[in-house]
Amino acid sequence: MGQSVSAAKLRSRRDWGHRQRSKMKSTALICPMQAEEAEDLERSSIDGSSDFISGLPDECLACIFQSLSPGDRKRCSLVCRRWLVIEGQSRHRLSLNAQSDLHPLIPSIFSRFDAVTKLALKCDRRSVSIGDEALAVISERCRNLTRLKLRACRDLTDAGMSAFAKNCRSLKKLSCGSCTFGAKGMNAVLDNCPALEELSVKRLRGITDGAAAEPIGPGVAAAALKTICLKDLYNGQCFGPLIIGAKNLKSLKLFRCSGDWDKLFPLVVERVTGLVEVHMERIQVSDVGLWALSNCSNLEILHLVKTPECTNVGLEAVAEKCKLLRKLHIDGWKANRIGDQGLIAVSKSCPNLQELVLIGVNPTKLSLEMLASNCLNLERLALCGSDTVGDAEISCIAVKCLALKKLCIKSCPVSDHGMEALATGCPNLIKVKVKKCRGVTSECADWLRAIRGSLAVNLDIGEQLDASASDVGAQDNGVEFPPVVAGQIGDPSIASSSTGRSASFNFLGLLSGRSFVACTLRRLASSNGNSRS
Repeated sequence: MGQSVSAAKLRSRRDWGHRQRSKMKSTALICPMQAEEAEDLERSSIDGSSDFISGLPDECLACIFQSLSPGDRKRCSLVCRRWLVIEGQSRHRLSLNAQSDLHPLIPSIFSRFDAVTKLALKCDRRSVSIGDEALAVISERCRNLTRLKLRACRDLTDAGMSAFAKNCRSLKKLSCGSCTFGAKGMNAVLDNCPALEELSVKRLRGITDGAAAEPIGPGVAAAALKTICLKDLYNGQCFGPLIIGAKNLKSLKLFRCSGDWDKLFPLVVERVTGLVEVHMERIQVSDVGLWALSNCSNLEILHLVKTPECTNVGLEAVAEKCKLLRKLHIDGWKANRIGDQGLIAVSKSCPNLQELVLIGVNPTKLSLEMLASNCLNLERLALCGSDTVGDAEISCIAVKCLALKKLCIKSCPVSDHGMEALATGCPNLIKVKVKKCRGVTSECADWLRAIRGSLAVNLDIGEQLDASASDVGAQDNGVEFPPVVAGQIGDPSIASSSTGRSASFNFLGLLSGRSFVACTLRRLASSNGNSRS
């Protein structure tokens, strides 16, 4: 009985397959691609499964592909011709190895990826990069490009950048590093890309040093520019006309750019009144420049990193006029020119302060208590390389900083006694990171975790080094506060007590492995000796 039923099912399935093959043959006369898909559908249906993917519209497949990782997208493109086409047409971001042998492949690459709007061209510094002709071909194929990143493309010249700028007028973001084109190429971009909003330049070799350097900007792009970031430039001040002309500039970041910036800042603030964020690291700026920046009443973020000529006087001027300040990072470089006086001015005038990072600065209980009492929104605090932050200061923070969520202490004379105050203080605290503090033990960290189960305590005893400004900063411009979920006990990305113990455990495991091998060899030698005897 059962055999007759199964035989009937098999015959009906074969009849259905015959009808589908006849449909497929008629379809093949119209479209070979549809015939191929129909054949796949027939094969899957005969096996007893249904192919729902083939019925999805191209737009739905494109949305699925855009949510996949680059590796998964490449694998999907190998499934069938239809997926290959859709994956290429739906890819908007592309990163290429910009060596010279890329040039002949450009037409075929951008024939497949014809919707790219974000392009990265990166070359190894020891290799020969693409040249002007290749960049011109790319710009002709990608006229809708909105973002371009160039890294170590040393064979690009001003001519190549000019050709690119004329074809890609919709460019909104340009980032170039370790390239050799100069001021003419940069000016070509600024003159032809009116939608440019972000400009990042690092180690631009073609800019000549000295007073003879050709000025850059402002161009038609100045009206739209919102972010300018300059790094490691011999003559960064040649961008002065661009900075002054960018009336809608919101963020200005200057890292290791030579020149006297005190002369430029007064001219900048006369025309650029909407600055919200300013980063200054290892540049020649003093209280004169800070006095000028204090006129930016909308300033919310200020980073002063290794600028030893800036003192309490300049910080006071900024605090008194920039009352919207939310984030303040100071790396005093052990110069002791910024301390309690400047921090007290911040506490009195900047009630919206949410994040404070002090590296190589020596605040005392006096200024910390005023900051805690007046800045009621202070949520993130980092104290690194300070000789004056001890148990009394940490106890003061524990009692006064009621809104504090994240606390970082590094290379400070803090002991277990000071850390114990955190057991009952700072009710909103969710994360504490302690690094290179000799007086804090792992037993105290374990005790603190046990008392406050929802508090993530990361302790890195490490090798105690001299706390200079160069080794206490977690990043180029200070300490990063990564997001932490409340209730998280450990974070594998950050050094902690468990990490330190696991590292030592691995080392001990390695030694035990060696001893195990040695013991085994000794046993083998002794057994061979006994057998010979």
